[in-house]
Amino acid sequence: MPATHHSSAPPTPSTEEVPVRPVDDGPPTPEPPSAGDTTGIGRIPVLDVRPVVRRGRRPAKAVTGETFEISATVFREGHDAVAANVVLKDPEGRPGPWTPMRELTPGTDRWGAEVTPGAPGHWTYTVEAWGDPVTTWRHHAHIKIPAGMDTELVLEEGARLYERAAAGVPKKGKRQVLLAAVETLRDDTRPAATRLAAALTPEVDAVLSRYPLREFVTASETL
Repeated sequence: MPATHHSSAPPTPSTEEVPVRPVDDGPPTPEPPSAGDTTGIGRIPVLDVRPVVRRGRRPAKAVTGETFEISATVFREGHDAVAANVVLKDPEGRPGPWTPMRELTPGTDRWGAEVTPGAPGHWTYTVEAWGDPVTTWRHHAHIKIPAGMDTELVLEEGARLYERAAAGVPKKGKRQVLLAAVETLRDDTRPAATRLAAALTPEVDAVLSRYPLREFVTASETL
């Protein structure tokens, strides 16, 4: 579900180097983009975060306006879906826009996202990994609904997940798109396949990509 793009300040051409250095006072606790988030330290490992120089003892460097990739190994126990994002902070400590990560090669557990430092100074970044209950539900629904297994139970589970996700979407962030999907999921006058399809539209995907429902959020160290 996470989209592939980089979100950052517009590039400013320069030849000055921009260090990205370790921070000694521990990882930040940024405002989550979705209601219902819970923090489960260690529930979803975040390993081998890059770029890193001498295990974080020295800052990685980039030229102002240069786009570079931040990557990490992210996985969890079981078969539930996992996702990740980058929190990039400027030299003033202000977090940039939401930057989702994508799995670089399916099956490798290696995730990455591109970011761009837009000004000289010491930038920091953190990788956040989290459980993705909506993607997990979609996987189960694609199997059970066509087979007629636990149809009403599966559709109600989806409706409740979408309600939780909608609670984290600002009023101007198209919350109504998710609430409309909830209404259709619960409309037992329609065929089950039609109800499921209403929860899988491109419009719904766009809102969930911007405001995902996150569980067991685990942050890497800040580099």
